[in-house]
Amino acid sequence: MKILCFIDSLGSGGAQRQLVELGKGFKARGHEVLFLTYHDITFFKPDLEAAHIPVKTVLEPNYLKRIFKIRKVIRQEKPNVVLSFLESSNFMATLAGFPNRKWKLIVGERSANPEILTSKKLRFYRKFHFFTDYVVSNSHKNLELVRKIIPTIKNEKLKVIYNSVNIPAMNYFSVSNQDKTHIVIAASYRTVKNLDGLIEAVYLLSAHYQSKLKIEWFGAISMDRKYYDINKQKIKKLKLEHIIQLNDKTNQVAEKIKMSDFVGLFSHYEGFPNAICEAMAMGKPVIVSKVSDIPLFIKEGINGFLCDSRSAESIKNALIKAIDSDAQQRLEMGENNYCIASGKFNKDVIVEQYLNLFIGG
Repeated sequence: MKILCFIDSLGSGGAQRQLVELGKGFKARGHEVLFLTYHDITFFKPDLEAAHIPVKTVLEPNYLKRIFKIRKVIRQEKPNVVLSFLESSNFMATLAGFPNRKWKLIVGERSANPEILTSKKLRFYRKFHFFTDYVVSNSHKNLELVRKIIPTIKNEKLKVIYNSVNIPAMNYFSVSNQDKTHIVIAASYRTVKNLDGLIEAVYLLSAHYQSKLKIEWFGAISMDRKYYDINKQKIKKLKLEHIIQLNDKTNQVAEKIKMSDFVGLFSHYEGFPNAICEAMAMGKPVIVSKVSDIPLFIKEGINGFLCDSRSAESIKNALIKAIDSDAQQRLEMGENNYCIASGKFNKDVIVEQYLNLFIGG
């Protein structure tokens, strides 16, 4: 089977990472895989090259011309399946099938952004989901938004397939030997990721709790340099540099998580975050905002701590619970997360779920 994977770029984002991992999984199962992008951003390209998966990039600044060039490439490649991620790619992949197509089309929804319901552009893009074979999302919350935009869409066309991770051996059940609770956050520097809310929460902590906390944030600074700079200055102004360290993106996320006590994420909305899936797979407890499908998996004090992203006080209280937790509780929470991830996010299982859609549906 020939599978064409289509996305905006091979940048360091979560959607790109997931599609690359799926592509590698399809290739490992003996299928022919091709990637198509329209921005020359290559963070994950070495991963595809190592798996001997070719990449075609259509560089066309004019949006209308880009649509026709993408359409031409897809039709010339004659795939059996087109799997696209993200709204613009989904829209162009759907248009490539007009007036008829011979391939199966699966589009991926990756964000439960509430603006989907109010933005004319975002609603317009999703109207075209009506012409696809399947709409796959990594959260039930996201599909609820799709249903509100297209009330007539058939339920059997809407599928939830969670993010995939490689499940390691159970050897990360450990806590740091430091006297500080070490929290790692892997997220881009954007308003939705709520770095400013985290900073306010840390500032609200007493000196006692501040002295017991270390936070490392890793993300693409280039995503929103202004937001990064504003919060960098805010950290300096509030004299929190000894607690919160801001770093650029890294391809060593797994190693950073391995060395942590908790993995955090304080977003205002999400699809289903890669960082939380990976943390759970590596047996780490999490501190996370109550967004998307997170409350279906994370239970207070059982495998992590929950908070309200819009409340610095709520985030502060979650941080205090994490700092006050002892080594045994952290180990037990991590073990609980590992068990969930092994059943829900195992890469082999996720790849098989997609292939089932491709082949039979």
